[in-house]
Amino acid sequence: MPAFDRNRRTTVKTLVALGMAPAAALGRNATMKIEPDLILHGGKFTTLDPSRPQAEAVAVKDGRYAAVGTAAEILPQAGSNTRVIDLGGRRVIPGLIDSHTHVIRGGLNYNMELRWDGVPSLADAMAMLKRQAQNTPPPQWVRVVGGFTRHQFAEKRLPTLDEINAAAPDTPVFILRLYDRALLNRAALRAVGYTRDTPNPPGGEIQRDANGEPTGLLIAQPNATILYATLAKGPKLDPDIQLNSTRHFMRELNRLGVTSVIDAGGGFQNYPEDYQIIEKLHADGQLTLRLAYNLFTQKPRQELADFQNWGSQVRPGQGDDLYRHNGAGEMLVYSAADFEDFRQPRPEMPPNMEADLEPVVRQLVEQRWPWRMHATYDETISRALDVFEKVNADQPFEGLHWFFDHAETISPRNIDRIAALGGGIAVQHRMMYQAEDFVERYGAPAAEQSPPISRMLAAGVPVGAGTDATRVASYNPWVSLSWLVTGRSLGGLRMYPAAQRQSRETALRLWTDANTWFSNEQGKKGRIAVGQLADLVALDRDYFTVPEDEIIAIESDLTLLGGKVVWGTGSFSKDAPAVPPAAPDWSPVRSFGGYFSRKTASQNSYLASVAARCRCASACGVHGHEHMAAARRDMPVSDAASFWGALGCACWAV
Repeated sequence: MPAFDRNRRTTVKTLVALGMAPAAALGRNATMKIEPDLILHGGKFTTLDPSRPQAEAVAVKDGRYAAVGTAAEILPQAGSNTRVIDLGGRRVIPGLIDSHTHVIRGGLNYNMELRWDGVPSLADAMAMLKRQAQNTPPPQWVRVVGGFTRHQFAEKRLPTLDEINAAAPDTPVFILRLYDRALLNRAALRAVGYTRDTPNPPGGEIQRDANGEPTGLLIAQPNATILYATLAKGPKLDPDIQLNSTRHFMRELNRLGVTSVIDAGGGFQNYPEDYQIIEKLHADGQLTLRLAYNLFTQKPRQELADFQNWGSQVRPGQGDDLYRHNGAGEMLVYSAADFEDFRQPRPEMPPNMEADLEPVVRQLVEQRWPWRMHATYDETISRALDVFEKVNADQPFEGLHWFFDHAETISPRNIDRIAALGGGIAVQHRMMYQAEDFVERYGAPAAEQSPPISRMLAAGVPVGAGTDATRVASYNPWVSLSWLVTGRSLGGLRMYPAAQRQSRETALRLWTDANTWFSNEQGKKGRIAVGQLADLVALDRDYFTVPEDEIIAIESDLTLLGGKVVWGTGSFSKDAPAVPPAAPDWSPVRSFGGYFSRKTASQNSYLASVAARCRCASACGVHGHEHMAAARRDMPVSDAASFWGALGCACWAV
């Protein structure tokens, strides 16, 4: 049965349960028998519903869309208790779904982390770090954990260890750059106890000076365990503050239009111990995201035991529309973990990979657990597919939604093998942060197909998009959407030819409707359609008409989850629920917020001073103050005089 027909059948059943006329699901003009709770009108709705791609208004009842249509069709349905919101002509899209992120772990730490996501220069980043070091009491650390790249900075470099030590002589500082390296100041080296006598761990290096003393640079060669094990040595927040931290992280995602996530687990994220915070928020009715979670094995060489144990505790789909189990992964066995660090040679997986992986996959198929598997390189994917095909021959997968994560260098042959086995591929915008490093090692032609999204779609493979936040890329979905549409890195490098870049509608589908396959929730959400969950976003600018280089700067003015406001700004701020101030009082979130943008900077006195450092007397007539947008244009931006002459603008002459 075609997916569209399945969605229509699901819709009709839902409408019957809600007491609404089934004709509302089948006709173009939605009608209702009962009074809606909410009507939104005055918007330009992109529904992603083939039966009605555009709309002017929607009605919501009991958390689902009860009608979608014109204002003339919807507004007369309002009753005495119906809340009516005028969207003022804003573009409205379905709530965004991140199919690969780490919200559960990220929420526990969000209030402790200084975010360099989106910060335009190293000078600004270091000024933020210096101020945060002054605010942070012992024994706490200043942590910058992923979400940035040196290529985003005007200086095109990372800070030196001398600069970090000068900015924070006494407060421990830990800076994580992707899967590649961590920078620790002298205070952090003392805190973690690394000395000349500390041996290098397997797959990692503690860089040393001529006297054998640690310098503060930790390098993954290529295993990132040294980086994450070191980070785990830092202080943790108390449980009550972790609750506050997770709420602020969810609110930050709501601010950017995210309403659902699939959590891919993570190292040092044990089940059920490290899920107590998110489960309490769920029990207390304080989740502002829908969350499906995968379980990530924690014990090398004991992976099978992990999944056997968890199989007796929880089943896929267990939970509700806000919080539910989603299967295994993204780590299935440690011997198959090919961390991507494009500054290092491709890692060769050990000979025992297949022997480790096969019993785990057999166990998952037996207990009917969907799974996801981290795999960066085609060589790893080939060997995993050999195992999957072997298992499927005598234990048929029969509709299990299994998929690979990442797949930057996957070959056409392996895409077709995935299609034949009924699998999918979840892609993330890691190349947005590492394209320059990838090109330096593998060349520009290889980068043009890393990952080959258009080829995946042509093969009929389910494809969804996500971030892999927060330790690698930023959690900001608009960075990913910009990457999908423009094919550019944060440093301005054009990676992809036109055939590999996605249309705005296709990119949006990868972030909404397409992602429902990865959590087995097709027909439930992802579209603005009668019967689906009423998750939507009214944007601060029109995604479909703004210049490509402004996509990255889009934010939400209003975000709804199940018809309830979870984020609002400007005229909608009065509708948004209050959240207690970020705790503890020294939290970087209090001083700097999350993802850096001109909009958020204007609301923060210190960030406003950072924004003012562009030295523009007023907003540039071409770019406003979003100078990184200028860097992504096909213009001679490396030469200030030529750039100024080309665009009549001094953005890069300052």
